[in-house]
Amino acid sequence: MALVAGVGIGSYNPISYNPNRVGALAKARKSKHAPVCFQLSRGRTLLPNPRAIKARAGASPRQLKVIMATETEKLGIKIVKNPPESKLSELGVRSWPKWGCPPSNFPWTYSAKETCYLLKGKVKVYPDGSKEAVEIGAGDLVVFPKGMSCTWDVSEAVDKHYLFE
Repeated sequence: MALVAGVGIGSYNPISYNPNRVGALAKARKSKHAPVCFQLSRGRTLLPNPRAIKARAGASPRQLKVIMATETEKLGIKIVKNPPESKLSELGVRSWPKWGCPPSNFPWTYSAKETCYLLKGKVKVYPDGSKEAVEIGAGDLVVFPKGMSCTWDVSEAVDKHYLFE
């Protein structure tokens, strides 16, 4: 699993961080919970983003809840969970054609590489020759390789943008 981005709503324990690293932390102790952006340090530790804290003076969160975009590859299928809107815009995802289906089970073979972004739904994809499934759902950016044969097991109706290359 590789980290792509770190953005979230959440908090941190101000005692566990060096105030010099978090900028306006001393000023940001007025509210209990507030949005905070995070960045990775060189040591790959999650730290509050100093600029974000300065921009949100008054933020003094105490518990951490972060949604991160992560990239994984399983059984040849690449998945980016929670890609940032900037990535979707860069790819032009919103201008791609749309496709949808109700809950169902069907075989599929990719005659070309497909990149898709699921707007809604839940699917288990079973590549041929594997008893393991790859689970994808709303908010996932997925790349299926050319030539892959698989079975789609759609448990919640799917609505997606797609692009064949």
